[in-house]
Amino acid sequence: MASQAKRTRPLFLFYLLVVYVFLQFIWWSYLMVKLNNEVLEQRLQIIELSSSNAAEIEAAKNELHTKIHKRWMMIAGEGSVFLALLVLGTLRTRNTFKAEAELTHQQKNFLLSVTHELKSPIASAKLQLETLLKHNLDKEKQREILSNALADTERLHILVENVLMATKLETSNYSLFRESINLSEFVQTEIEKISHRLQAEKRHDVKLEIAPHIFFSTDTFAFTSILNNVYENAVKYSPENSLITVRLEKKESVIKLSVTDLGMGINEDEKQKIFEKFYRVGNEEMRNTKGTGLGLYIVKQLVQNHEGTIKVKNNSPQGSIFEITFPIQQS
Repeated sequence: MASQAKRTRPLFLFYLLVVYVFLQFIWWSYLMVKLNNEVLEQRLQIIELSSSNAAEIEAAKNELHTKIHKRWMMIAGEGSVFLALLVLGTLRTRNTFKAEAELTHQQKNFLLSVTHELKSPIASAKLQLETLLKHNLDKEKQREILSNALADTERLHILVENVLMATKLETSNYSLFRESINLSEFVQTEIEKISHRLQAEKRHDVKLEIAPHIFFSTDTFAFTSILNNVYENAVKYSPENSLITVRLEKKESVIKLSVTDLGMGINEDEKQKIFEKFYRVGNEEMRNTKGTGLGLYIVKQLVQNHEGTIKVKNNSPQGSIFEITFPIQQS
């Protein structure tokens, strides 16, 4: 509550200043109107007193009215420009402030989630290793504990890689090292590895629909990151033992990769926001699902670096479909 008050106080002071300037503008306009009316009346009196010729008096009055009209037009134009700039400046400042406040909130959530994501596998790996040291266990049990510790280490490795990747992508000098590979075999192998790693946390049925002999020039490290983040996102937001389908196909001049889940789905107004850096649904302190808000941001950036596109669609009867399209390079 205190932090919310700190965030809104500067905006309140800004609005107060805008109201003050607007009221001053109205007062200035009133004084200008009053002053011009007084000047007009005095000039008309001087014209009537300075001549007895009715035609001259009428001509002088017409000339005075023309001058006054031009002055009114000038005042109205300057006032309109000032008012327009005031409104536009207010709206721009408010939008900038809201964007900064939202970014600060997302960064706070990111720090909270990273702290949790780091503490959990570190504590788990530490416990596993301490168990090995304190107890004389048979080889099968030792292998199981070491396997769990290795999975925790891999989880830490992926988290660090995501943070580093997001930093590299933000510097705008990240470049791909592309090579032609059998994408069909690559996707099948990587998804099986990722699925096996995640089974310890949450079990799912995996269905692979991969067309054979699809070749594509890609950066294998970047493509592994794409698969990791899209597939893990489906796992996180899907109920246990539900089906996740990974499909790879070649249609005309494009290659399509899709990951379909039967999870909670995504609201229409959030389908673009989920690709923003740090964006996650809800409050980090109330969220049960893991994540840092970097995964889908990284995916979109890497897909765009491959000249591809990514979009999310609704699955039927429930869930989401992440569809990635890559153009086939012409040889």
